[in-house]
Amino acid sequence: MGTDELGRDVLSRLIHGSRITLPYASAVVLISATIGALLGGVAGYFGGVVEGAIMRLADLIFAFPAIVLAMAVTAALGPGLLHALEALAIVSWPTYARITRSLVITAIQSEYVAVARLLGASSLLVLARDVAPNIVGPIIVLATLGMGHALLLLASLSFLGLGAQPPNAEWGLMVSSGIVAFNKPWLSVFPGVAIFSAAVAFNLIGDGISDALNRTSGRSASTRIEAATVTEAAAH
Repeated sequence: MGTDELGRDVLSRLIHGSRITLPYASAVVLISATIGALLGGVAGYFGGVVEGAIMRLADLIFAFPAIVLAMAVTAALGPGLLHALEALAIVSWPTYARITRSLVITAIQSEYVAVARLLGASSLLVLARDVAPNIVGPIIVLATLGMGHALLLLASLSFLGLGAQPPNAEWGLMVSSGIVAFNKPWLSVFPGVAIFSAAVAFNLIGDGISDALNRTSGRSASTRIEAATVTEAAAH
């Protein structure tokens, strides 16, 4: 893979960069999925004013392109990986909130939830014991598929100078550093291939998890996500 303009080995920097790009992308997905699942679960279960407030906040964030809003938030907070992580978590949680809300609405219409309510179970207990185990599979699949998107957004912020800062070996920053060296195309090509390969790999992992989480109803987790997306779109 050659060396860069300073004589540093590109392969070594790619391997070291994976220790930055992959953990931070995973943190983005974990934080946004946790926040989105909690808010979406509350919105779907309680409905009414609570649902309206949470969903309108999600709609407000959805009104802006994710990368543009992430750039604005990061620029306000200041460049850096930690601020990029915070910005990406802010722009990513509405997706999980919407899907979780639709899954919860479907789950609370089932007979076992009605029985739990008749037996006097509290709302928190119903959500934790009866609803959560039946929606966690699709959320895990969605989070795995979202890893590719998080990787691309994180790399984009670093590419624009708002994420990782030199001399960090982050993949997006490596692509940005390589585009100025026209006589050394490998400086941008190999980090770009790494980003692409990682995104495709996580999509394949998500498909595998979806197949492993097939329900007795015959619908896979990805199918349930698609159904929830259709339900959410119909509601709007």
